Amino acid sequence: MRELTPREIVRELDRHIVGQDAAKRAVAVAIRNRWRRQRLPEEMQPEVAPKNIMMIGPTGVGKTEIARRLAKLTGAPFVKVEATKYTEVGYYGRDVESMVRELVENAIGLVREQERAGVEDEARRRVEDRLVELLLPAPTALDASADSPSGAERHERTREKIRAMLVSGELDERRVDIVTEQKAKPMMFTGIGMEQMDIDLQGMFDKILPKSSSRREMTVREARGVLFEQEVDALINPEKVHGAAIELAENLGLIFIDEIDKVVAGEQAHGADVSRQGVQRDLLPIVEGTTVQTRYGFVATDHILFIAAGAFHRARPSDLMPELQGRFPIRVELNDLTKDDFIRILTEPKGALTKQYEALLGTENVEIVFEADAVESLADYAFRVNQSTQNIGARRLYTIMERLLEELSFEAPDTNLGRVVINAAYVRERLEAVSQDEDLSKFIL
Repeated sequence: MRELTPREIVRELDRHIVGQDAAKRAVAVAIRNRWRRQRLPEEMQPEVAPKNIMMIGPTGVGKTEIARRLAKLTGAPFVKVEATKYTEVGYYGRDVESMVRELVENAIGLVREQERAGVEDEARRRVEDRLVELLLPAPTALDASADSPSGAERHERTREKIRAMLVSGELDERRVDIVTEQKAKPMMFTGIGMEQMDIDLQGMFDKILPKSSSRREMTVREARGVLFEQEVDALINPEKVHGAAIELAENLGLIFIDEIDKVVAGEQAHGADVSRQGVQRDLLPIVEGTTVQTRYGFVATDHILFIAAGAFHRARPSDLMPELQGRFPIRVELNDLTKDDFIRILTEPKGALTKQYEALLGTENVEIVFEADAVESLADYAFRVNQSTQNIGARRLYTIMERLLEELSFEAPDTNLGRVVINAAYVRERLEAVSQDEDLSKFIL
């Protein structure tokens, strides 16, 4: 985990996300508290619970992006889930514990990448040795004396000659036979309450089902990649990876629960409302701290950081179960995006949309230049359409940019367009008619 101060975290988030300073500061402090906890005396560490966060704000204002960028920035395993995908035990839907299992899977990916970096050099050396053996000429009568000094020297000279040719790439198109292995895939069960059974059965089948082997002919270039993955797998200790992944998920894991407001039960608790209330009850022990069984071992959720988010248009955070409310002590409100925010979103972030389209069409030798009045006009359209139809925040910019550049993107491969200047007039020509038609704008913009 990178040891970043709250100020450094906010500065990094500012490179990708416009505004929402209160939310950025809250997550920055929560992450720094994890670093602080790990430096406490061992007897005190279990007592310090994470300060889970509730983000309140409309769609498209940056709630998910803040959490995702935060996880990437700190190297923490991250899972985004939607509360509406889960239902109370006994109803059709996903088991809430599956979010923890998914977090562990992501942690395994992170740990495996770290382990992989440490074994790649050895794996390449082994691949080279295996390819040399595959490319050695078949034994002949002259090799009968290979045990003699002259025979051994001749054999070694041949080996080194092949190795040199292999390194230089001269043998890349030579064909060799290699053996590949594949695990047998058991038929998985689906349906209500079967998810945990799937996890348990998968673990059992991994141990008892034989691997199927097959011999394939391919070029040395292709074989090098296949053999490299085989050697990496052989050099990485899976038990070590699983143990480290569980520890990583327990101490640095981040689970983002979106649409938490949609599991608030209505006034008359029956049918689906009962299920929504049940989701809250099932979420409570996960967030409070419990132990979840995974195929890699038991995972304690006591120190996983949970960030919940919702628009709360029809409900309020106080409508959640009191016990669940108490597990999200930090609440931050994210603001609606203004026209000025859209201008900044289009130009300031490292991966701003204007920069993306400039790079994409640059691959077709088309140079796009967005003038300042074009950016202002795009921001104005996004803001006005959000106000007159459904407010989807910054996501509106994606549909507007696609509409604006649709013709240009289509024609670019077949036409020598060269330099294209996009100004306010260009924007109005392509968007004005659509934005004026409210019915059309609902679907196109």
